[in-house]
Amino acid sequence: MSKDDFKRVTGLGGFFFKSENPNEIKDWYKNHLGIPTDQYGWTFWWKDKDGNDCSTQWSPFEAKTNYFNPSEKPFMMNFRVHDLEALLKILKEEGVTIVGEMETYDYGKFGWILDPEGNKIELWEPIDTAFL
Repeated sequence: MSKDDFKRVTGLGGFFFKSENPNEIKDWYKNHLGIPTDQYGWTFWWKDKDGNDCSTQWSPFEAKTNYFNPSEKPFMMNFRVHDLEALLKILKEEGVTIVGEMETYDYGKFGWILDPEGNKIELWEPIDTAFL
């Protein structure tokens, strides 16, 4: 399979943004938009075109978080991917800036890149069954 045929992003994994007061902003979204927030924000559950359970996370972070570094932007996108290790290898070959080392957890693998404008993007190869 050529890199042109390689499945890369499969969906939006999450949207993360900085907030001066994450708890107050979660309460606002809960009270005004009916979003049933928890300590992390809210997980949207959905099914992909093949009927697989999937999730997308919405989370406010403390304004002083270092999690978005080296980006100076107040947000970070998370994209679901099919095969993170192979994708990171391809992206490196294409000259994309890789941030840090891949991390593995019981709910998936994570890697980070920067786009040309310095936006940090989190890439997630999920294990959605870990949340069920």
